Amino acid sequence: MSRYTIVKGFKDILPGEVEVWQRIENVAWDIFEDFGFSQIRIPVLEKTELFTRSIGTSTDIVEKEMYTFTDRKGESLTLRPEATASIVRAYIEHKLYARDPVFKCYTMGPMFRRERPQRGRYRQFYQINAEVIGLNSPKSDSELILILMTIMKHLSVPGIFLHINSLGCKECRARFKGRLREFLDQVSGSLCPDCFRRREQNPLRIFDCKVPTCQETISEAPSILDFLCSGCHAHFEEVQENLKGFKIPFEVNNRLVRGLDYYTRTTFEAITTELGAQNALAGGGRYNGLVQALGGPDQPGVGFAIGLDRLAALLIPQAKENKKKPRLFIAALGAQAQREGFSWLETLRIDRKIRCEMDFEDHGLKTQMKRADRLGASYVLIVGDRELEERVAVCRNMMTGEQKPVSLKGNIDDIIENICLAIA
Repeated sequence: MSRYTIVKGFKDILPGEVEVWQRIENVAWDIFEDFGFSQIRIPVLEKTELFTRSIGTSTDIVEKEMYTFTDRKGESLTLRPEATASIVRAYIEHKLYARDPVFKCYTMGPMFRRERPQRGRYRQFYQINAEVIGLNSPKSDSELILILMTIMKHLSVPGIFLHINSLGCKECRARFKGRLREFLDQVSGSLCPDCFRRREQNPLRIFDCKVPTCQETISEAPSILDFLCSGCHAHFEEVQENLKGFKIPFEVNNRLVRGLDYYTRTTFEAITTELGAQNALAGGGRYNGLVQALGGPDQPGVGFAIGLDRLAALLIPQAKENKKKPRLFIAALGAQAQREGFSWLETLRIDRKIRCEMDFEDHGLKTQMKRADRLGASYVLIVGDRELEERVAVCRNMMTGEQKPVSLKGNIDDIIENICLAIA
């Protein structure tokens, strides 16, 4: 009989890992709520044109990586490769701009791109996204970066540092693209086939190329920062001043363009020194013009996405030391002890919120003690026929080996109280 295995590029998130993911999510939720963000949940499936229009037809995502198919009625649908376009679609479709001129939201969930699988990069990957629509102020950019770095700080992420850049406005980029094309025409013989094609169609995408020869070639390319208009220059300067005020270290990286066509002005990435080549944990930027391009009002926007897979991979080794362990293991010996112990177990869990375990198979004491030790239980309550007859159980401290009696007299509330006092 053939064995079923997971699809290439996909990943099971197993017990022991899930707890780390939950911690990341809970920390992010709390911080978003503190900053006045509301949660939104969006579908994983959208009409393909939403992504080709927003992300850009000449990006790697649209050209090579999207999971796209035609349904039975001939409509082209795509599993979402990123969340911003879907959030903007929902913002427009439900006229959220009519409720409040400023819309601040966050979401979490899976995205899909058919990339080459490697450590930290999967074809189904998870993101935490935050978006602010309706604010053009550089304070909004700065605050989002502050939120991102606060999440990283609360999670004690090691080796984290921030790269920022400005891609300017439409006018800035038009001037820059003209100069960049001139440069690329001079070095076209050193470009990979994709970059050679893109030098005319969308030259900014060349900065995303990972081919070593292209990376070396563009090291001498002109800088977008030399082409910023006065408004974009002032915007970027204020973002930097705000970050200094927040005491957030950063490095200006004039090659940082991100992989999506909708970015304008501020772009940023949070990078770690701990993950090798796949070192970007989060990234984002401003996307003025995207809402209008998708059929909505002319509202500015800015947002970021955290890569949950990479962040969890970074935190799992240190989290193993803090794995949740049961406070109590009930070692019940015999049918009557099993019945009463089962009742205590569920009462402790439900009424007292105590993490506890029990062996339902009526194994011997030695086997049960071994299981309690494997689970890392702090205490073991030992109860058998003799203990029930004498109405006194034994509670063993698994760290010290100390044992003390626990009265089983009275009703179940009395017994539960006595057990709680013994393991306090």
